[in-house]
Amino acid sequence: MNKLAAILIAICTGLLAGCAGKQTYYEESGSVFHTLYSIKYQAPHLLTEKIDAELQAFSLSLNPFNPNSIISKVNRNEPVEVDEWFTDVFNKAREVSVRSGGAFDATVAPLINLWGFGFSRTDSLNPQVIDSIKTFVGYQKIRLEGKTVVKDDPRVLLNFSAIAKGYACDVIARLLEREGVRNYMVEIGGEVAMRGVNQNGECWRIGINKPKDDTEGANTALEEIVRPCKPCGVATSGDYRNFYIKDGMKYAHTIDPATGYPAGQNILSATVIADDCMTADAYATAFMVMGIEKAVKTARSIPGIDYFFIYSDSDGNHLVSFSDDMQAFLSNHR
Repeated sequence: MNKLAAILIAICTGLLAGCAGKQTYYEESGSVFHTLYSIKYQAPHLLTEKIDAELQAFSLSLNPFNPNSIISKVNRNEPVEVDEWFTDVFNKAREVSVRSGGAFDATVAPLINLWGFGFSRTDSLNPQVIDSIKTFVGYQKIRLEGKTVVKDDPRVLLNFSAIAKGYACDVIARLLEREGVRNYMVEIGGEVAMRGVNQNGECWRIGINKPKDDTEGANTALEEIVRPCKPCGVATSGDYRNFYIKDGMKYAHTIDPATGYPAGQNILSATVIADDCMTADAYATAFMVMGIEKAVKTARSIPGIDYFFIYSDSDGNHLVSFSDDMQAFLSNHR
C-alpha cells in the first residue's frame, strides 16, 4: 500500500468514526406529577422512550396523586414493600427534618390537604381541627423497618412533594449518565439537576424569578441568574405562585409543621445549590418555614450547600442574602 492510499484510508476511517459518534443536543418536554418538565441533553440519539419509562416507574413509587403508587398504598395502610427510590427519599426527608429542627416534615401531608394544597381536600378548616391533626403529624411518628413502613398512628400520611421533584431530577440525571450523557440539564417543576455545558459550550444558566404574586406563572422578571458551572442540583421555593386569597388574607402552600398554619415568614424565595437536587429541594422548603435569621444560621451550619434568599424587611423592602461561595455563581451580585 502506498503512502497516499494509507492517508486516504485514515481520513475515511476518521470521517466514519466521527459520523458514528456525532453528538446532538435534544430537548424533551412534557408533564409529570401535576407539573411540567424540560430535559436538555447531548447524545448520539434521542432517549425519549427511556426517559418516559423512568418517569412512569418513578410515578409508581412516589406520586401521591397516583392511587397505585407505593406512597399512596402506604398512606392507605395497605401492605406494601417500598423500593429503593422510596427509601432514598424517606431517609433524606428524615435527615433534613432533624437538621432543620422539624421545619421540614413529610408527615405534614394532612395539614397541606386541610389548607387545600395537597392530594386531597377538606372544608373543615378551623383551629380545633388543626390542633387535632397536629397530634399525628411529626417525622418521629413513622419509620422504616427493612422495606416496611411502620407508623405509630395509622392516620399518619406522607407527602414528598417538597423533595420528590428534586429527586426525580436526580433519577433522570442518573439515567442520562448511564447512557453516556455528560452534558445535560433536567428541570422538573422548577427544580434542576445539571452537568457540563449547553449547546453553546457555556455553563447552564438558571433564572431566579422576582417574588411577585403570580398564580398564572406569567411573571418572567428575573432577580438573578445562577451559573454554578459544576455538577449539582438547584432548587427554588417560594410562596408567590401557589397561594389563594380568602377574606382578604393570603394563604400560601408552605405549611409550618409546628403551628399547622401557612408559614407566613419574611423569606419570599429560597434558592439552594447542593450536590444533588433532592437535598436542594428539601432545604429550600425548610428555609421558607424558618424565616431569614434562622434560615441563614441553619444554612451556614450545613456543609455542601449554598443559598440565595430574597426576603422582605419590616418596611416591605425586598432584600437579598446569599452564602459566600454563591457569589461566584451569580450574574448581578459580583
